[in-house]
Amino acid sequence: MAYRLRPSEPFTTEFCSVARQQLSKAIGHLEDQPDGPHEAIHDARKRFKRVRSLYRLIQPDAPDFRRQENARIRDIARQLSSVRDATALVETVTYLADFAASPEEKNALETARTTLTARRDRIAAEEHDLPAKIASAIEGCREAIDALDALNLSDTPRKTAKHLGKAWRKQLEKAHAAVSECEKQGGAETYHELRKSGQAYWMHISLLREIWPSAMQAKQNECKTLVDLLGHEHDLSVLTELADKEPSLFGSGDRLARLLAAIINRQQTLRRDAMEKAQGLLAETPEEEAALIALLWERAAGTSSGKTNRNGAEPRKAEEESALRGAR
Repeated sequence: MAYRLRPSEPFTTEFCSVARQQLSKAIGHLEDQPDGPHEAIHDARKRFKRVRSLYRLIQPDAPDFRRQENARIRDIARQLSSVRDATALVETVTYLADFAASPEEKNALETARTTLTARRDRIAAEEHDLPAKIASAIEGCREAIDALDALNLSDTPRKTAKHLGKAWRKQLEKAHAAVSECEKQGGAETYHELRKSGQAYWMHISLLREIWPSAMQAKQNECKTLVDLLGHEHDLSVLTELADKEPSLFGSGDRLARLLAAIINRQQTLRRDAMEKAQGLLAETPEEEAALIALLWERAAGTSSGKTNRNGAEPRKAEEESALRGAR
C-alpha cells in the first residue's frame, strides 16, 4: 500500500492502514538491518516522520490520540538519533566539498570530513546500548500499531473533508508564518521551522494526491525541491553549531575559518533559493487552499460512494485552478 489516503475508502480504515504500514516498515528496517544498524535507523526514522505527518491530519477530529501518539513516535525517534546525527555531519561536509571556492578550502573540508568520520566511529563504538534501544523502538512501534485499534474517526465525506481542510489550513498557516519570520530574521531556527513545515506539506500532498493527481504531483515536486534545499541549509547550521562548540575538532584557526567561510557562502545561496521557492509554492492563502482541499476530498469521496457534492453541484474548475495555481 502506498503512502496515500484513498477517498474511495472509509477514512478510518484507510488512515489506520497507512499508519500500520509505515510502522510495520519501520519495524522491518530495525529487525532486518540489511545494510547495518545505522542505515536501518535512518530508514526507520524516515517512516516515523511520515507517521507523525499523517497524524497531523486528524488533529481536528482526534486531538487526544494525535497528541499521545505523536509524543510516542517522537520519543522513539529521539532515542535512535545519536549515531545518525553524527553520520549526517560527515555527509554534510562531503556535500559542501562540491562547492569549495579554492584548493585551500577544499583541503580544509577534506580534513574536516576525516575528523568527523573519526568522531562518528567513536560515538558508534561507545553506543553499547544500541541493541537495547532498537529493541525498545520495535516494541514502541508495536504499541503504536495496537493503539490504532481504538481509533474512530469521522467517515462521512463532508465531515472528513471539513476536518482535513482545517488541518491543512493550520499546517499552511505555520508555513506562511515561518516564511515571514525568515524574511524578518533569517536565523537558523527560523529556517528550521520552515523546513519542518515544508516536510509536513510535502507529505500531506503525497497523502491526498488522489483528489487531483496531476496538480498535486506537480506541487509535490516543487515542495520536494524546497525541502531538499532547506535540508542542506539545516545540516550546515548544525555543522556551524558544532564548530562553535568544539572548534578544536577542526584543527588550526585557518582551517576553521575556511570551513566557516564555505558554510556561509553555501548557506546564503540555499536560503535565497529556498525563499524564492517557498514564496512561489505558498502563493495562495491558507484559507483558499484549505477550502479547495476540503472541496476536492468531499467530491472525490462522495463520487466514489455514489453521492454528489454540495446538493449535486460540481466544484467550479476556476476554483480548483486558483487554489492550486502554485502547482503549475
